[in-house]
Amino acid sequence: MTLMISPAARDALENWLASARALKGAAENTITAYRADVLEFIVFLTAHHAEPQGLKPLARVTTPDMRAFMAHLRGQGAAPRSMARKLSAVKSFYRWLAEREGFEPTAVIMARAPKFQKKLPRPLDESAARAMIETVEMQSADSWIGARDAAVVTLLYGCGLRISEALGLRGRDWPMGESLRITGKGGKERIVPVLPVARDAVGIYLQLCPFEPEPEAPLFRGARGGALNPRLIQKVTEKARLQLGLPATATPHAMRHSFATHLLAAGGDLRAIQELLGHASLSTTQAYTAVDEVHLMKVYEATHPKAG
Repeated sequence: MTLMISPAARDALENWLASARALKGAAENTITAYRADVLEFIVFLTAHHAEPQGLKPLARVTTPDMRAFMAHLRGQGAAPRSMARKLSAVKSFYRWLAEREGFEPTAVIMARAPKFQKKLPRPLDESAARAMIETVEMQSADSWIGARDAAVVTLLYGCGLRISEALGLRGRDWPMGESLRITGKGGKERIVPVLPVARDAVGIYLQLCPFEPEPEAPLFRGARGGALNPRLIQKVTEKARLQLGLPATATPHAMRHSFATHLLAAGGDLRAIQELLGHASLSTTQAYTAVDEVHLMKVYEATHPKAG
């Protein structure tokens, strides 16, 4: 792909990615996605105009060009959500490039993303969440690995951590007090309470773990002592959900969704839950109100004599 764009355009892309990494604290997975999405756009323009796309051609992008790009994505079978993500990356790049090169990016910025229905979180009920933790622990013949996996999943459900946040904990984070300082997306810090059951689960794992906790080393270790791969947690929860007969949506991330939904159902304040989850926008957290409303309607329909 990079061979189909000019060195100046390629340098501009890498400089933008570097600024996103440095100024916005974008994760490496996000940087990788940004690079692929913007490269796809530039490669499309190269083929569309049958000429290399340096900085000057990029500054001349028109509304018809943007419509052609969106039509191209649809023709490639891209889902509306994926198209919206790609367009968002292109717009971010163009905002940065336009400020740097001094051109008007209106044609790109005003391009409309396809509408799509946001998927609501699919939480587990409380008994299923507990069963998931218990079943995850039984997936390994090595007791310390089973305890490790259970401790990670307990942190997801008990503290609302993302899997990357749980696996990002270091030896210096132990022993845990009543709260943890977590650095989440975009380098945003937050304080999350640590329930005794979560602290105990981590303690049991560390008692059994053959590797001594070191201040700068990962708290959760792989079988050979290195950093634990998140894919292993995904696999072990997949095995557990199959044994429990849970739906495919019962993923590690669903444990975090369950944390938020159960707090809300118990009367938790939406703004407080936003802070606990580390959401930058309250609108993201508000998706859980829809989940709770769905639950309330099911209860109503099942129990109210006038329902139906």
